[in-house]
Amino acid sequence: MIVVIGGGPAGRFAAARLAQAGREVVLVEREAIGGQCLNSGCMQVCALNDAARTMERAGEFAAAGVLDGVPHLAFPALLREMGAVQRTIRGVLDRETRAAGVEVRYGATARVEGRKVFIDDEEVETEAVVIATGSRPAVPPLPGTDLSGVYTARTLRTMPGLPAHLVIAGGGVSAVEFAYIFSRLGSQVTLLARRNLLGGLDPGLRRLARKELAGVEVREHAPLTRIVGTTRVEGARYGGEASGECDADAVLLAVGLVPQTSMVTGVEKGPHGEIIVDDQMQTSVPGVYAAGDAAGPPYLTPLARLQGVVAAENILGHEMKYAPRAVPQAIALANDLAFCVEDGDDDEIALSLPAPAGPGSFWSVPKGDTGMGKILVDPETGVLRGVWAASPGAGITATYLAEAMRRKMTVFDLEDLIEVHPLADGVHGLFAQAARLIREREADNKPPESGPGTR
Repeated sequence: MIVVIGGGPAGRFAAARLAQAGREVVLVEREAIGGQCLNSGCMQVCALNDAARTMERAGEFAAAGVLDGVPHLAFPALLREMGAVQRTIRGVLDRETRAAGVEVRYGATARVEGRKVFIDDEEVETEAVVIATGSRPAVPPLPGTDLSGVYTARTLRTMPGLPAHLVIAGGGVSAVEFAYIFSRLGSQVTLLARRNLLGGLDPGLRRLARKELAGVEVREHAPLTRIVGTTRVEGARYGGEASGECDADAVLLAVGLVPQTSMVTGVEKGPHGEIIVDDQMQTSVPGVYAAGDAAGPPYLTPLARLQGVVAAENILGHEMKYAPRAVPQAIALANDLAFCVEDGDDDEIALSLPAPAGPGSFWSVPKGDTGMGKILVDPETGVLRGVWAASPGAGITATYLAEAMRRKMTVFDLEDLIEVHPLADGVHGLFAQAARLIREREADNKPPESGPGTR
């Protein structure tokens, strides 16, 4: 028997692959299948962002006289119906997992002590174990985090109503996505970032993100230091050079994730509790594997799935190494801000253009916010090395261009691309420009041909 602990993307993919290969597999899930992605992460953001974009577009139509006013948002109903859809998806995942031949045990607890595995405190014999216990939202050790009105992504669904003034602590992707969502749903939002907002992101996308956060009060280099209140939230204090205090009736902590591995001992761990693994996802103990958020950042669902498959293949005796490259990512605001970039040289060619108006962005023309497209190209070979896109479907653009990057496709391969029209993507028109620029550079640098009368 093989035990998989955790029913998120990593655990589910590992369990299904092992069961499809004919192995007896038990998947232990203490709470709900689907993991953080479905229950408090990606899908929750999708649900709330859809509502936020709808409210923003309704506001634009109302301002233009197209709609007679902005519809009222029933926030409790939004959370209730979001939960209903999540339950439907959990049912689908449960059926798919069982159909693969996996035995699923809900409500059970599991722990690992070196090579020993316990389910509900009973030791079980295992051929191998895959630890895919996921992560939890980080809660900083600050005064006031135990007050009523303090939330994380995991407890957000318990909000009784839309906060009038929400303080969000964090400066990364999750904090920015929630700032956009709640500002468009109707809250006054203050975002407290410990450092620069979205530090490390391409400057062009970062400028667009700031533009799409119009109406959000963003305070950079202002770390949350204390949540103020007696029994419930009344305000928040922050540090930094411009330290101060702001009113709030709710605080959302979006300061990162922490691997959830307290139930695992006897294996090597990192400073934040992440389980140390090799490129086959095996831990320091033979036969014990870890995958997904339990193995540490970058906490991305597609990589968690891949890690689960790598662990399963190696348990089956099929050597497979975890070595991802050209990994696309996206931030969901009014547009998707998507990107995929590989390390390169400083002399690479960078080209960018505003995105054209198209599906989902036509009505953004008056405010000059149709998005952008940018590519990074090797000047010698024309190989695509990076892509940045901001548009309603930029995540799809980045997905397929990341595959082009993995296959080392060049702008010469892509310059004759014919797109569906109309398309709100600003990237597709850049390939021909980059190819032409490289050809012109080559022509300028080409020595003159020798012939009669030349020396």
